[in-house]
Amino acid sequence: MARDARWDALLELVGKHGRVEVEEAAAALAVSAATIRRDLDQLAEQHLLTRTRGGAVAHGVSYELALRYKTGRHAPEKQAIGRAVSGLVAVGEVVGLTGGTTVTEVARALAVRPDVVGETAVAGGQPTLTVVTNALNIASELAIRPQIKMVVTGGVARPQSYELTGPLAVGVMNEITLDVAVLGVNAIDLERGAYVHHEGEASVNRLLAERAQRVVVAADSSKIGKRAFARVCDLGRIDVLVTDARITAAAKDRLGEAGVQVITV
Repeated sequence: MARDARWDALLELVGKHGRVEVEEAAAALAVSAATIRRDLDQLAEQHLLTRTRGGAVAHGVSYELALRYKTGRHAPEKQAIGRAVSGLVAVGEVVGLTGGTTVTEVARALAVRPDVVGETAVAGGQPTLTVVTNALNIASELAIRPQIKMVVTGGVARPQSYELTGPLAVGVMNEITLDVAVLGVNAIDLERGAYVHHEGEASVNRLLAERAQRVVVAADSSKIGKRAFARVCDLGRIDVLVTDARITAAAKDRLGEAGVQVITV
């Protein structure tokens, strides 16, 4: 197996399980333990993971893996969050969706709601929802639903997240209004607000929040108490956080003090 393929496989294991063991990885990839140790050392030098005795783990501080490496992390929680957020959206509303694995689950939950895509909705002949997104993967999943009016921002695609960023995306966002914006984030600092890894994504996400009457953040509890590179908005701009039941009581209290309604699933 070529080095790049091994690195992809190792990062996928870390993305799915949060850690990787040398001996297990060597057996799975049919290479020597020495090769895996060298690969992990080199990935650690690039700050893609943290070396441990006998293997490696994901960083304690939030960091960026490509979207395809993150799809298996906290999957049941993300699916439950997606369903809960979907229930906060009313038929006929204009919904802004950022990219990310959790918001992708929101889009999937919207796409199977009977009142959105069921027989009654089809009979109406008019779109039951308008969805605005800068995420190419979300757009491709929802575009096949004729009951959903799909609006995609322009911009330059980031391969890590499939999100469109830059002046073209900003130009579209400046011309629209939203009923609700659903933000996917990489970190929620309990003092300073919501963060993502990339400043271009932060800019588009911030505009989504500014153009919306309501802002919902969809994030599993592993994101809470972390900080990433670029701030999206402060806590006061967030109306609702939908997360899993592993959120600590202290974090929930702090968010409540900031005016954020916390819904746990």
